[in-house]
Amino acid sequence: MNIEQARFNMIEQQIRPWEVLDPKVLDLLFVVKREDFVPAVYRNLAFADMEIPIGSGQVMLARALKPSSCRNWASRKPTRFSKSVPAAAIWPLLAARADHVVTVECRAELADFARENIQRAGITNITVETGCGAKGWSQRGPYDAIVVSAAVPVVPEALLKQLRVGGKLAVVVGEAPVMEAQLITCTADGICNTINLFETVIPSLDGT
Repeated sequence: MNIEQARFNMIEQQIRPWEVLDPKVLDLLFVVKREDFVPAVYRNLAFADMEIPIGSGQVMLARALKPSSCRNWASRKPTRFSKSVPAAAIWPLLAARADHVVTVECRAELADFARENIQRAGITNITVETGCGAKGWSQRGPYDAIVVSAAVPVVPEALLKQLRVGGKLAVVVGEAPVMEAQLITCTADGICNTINLFETVIPSLDGT
């Protein structure tokens, strides 16, 4: 299998048609090695338009949404969001644009898997915490950007409170068969503006 050709095909045939056109984001998708963040047995499927099992009944979502399970990602540096959040190894993608990324995983075995992948990739500005993604990780907040990896029935208030003014929250809200990807911006203390981006259906966040 030609990995680099598969990466090129994913970007041109899956990501770009979703109107993810920011050249900086597209360039990062070439740099970030998506295949290094899936179990070795699925390495040849890393660029396929399918949900890839990552263990404990969880999957890396297909196309332009990111890995699912009880996680959220928070960064402490402003990040520009495209129309959708590319799926290709979201932690290092954010890490390449942020001072520091915090990822929260409720399953200890998946948290360990993430730490191993990050260490092997030589990435030093990501911290993996074990906890409930719906509650965020207030100890390191407030954040400039928070990305939730799975759907929630309503936006968790805890996450909104962890945004600094000007910070953005990317989240999928609703229940199957109707879910909406939203971009929420904190415009002032306790005040947020919500933009609906597109409809989708993805697994629900654990504990919600």
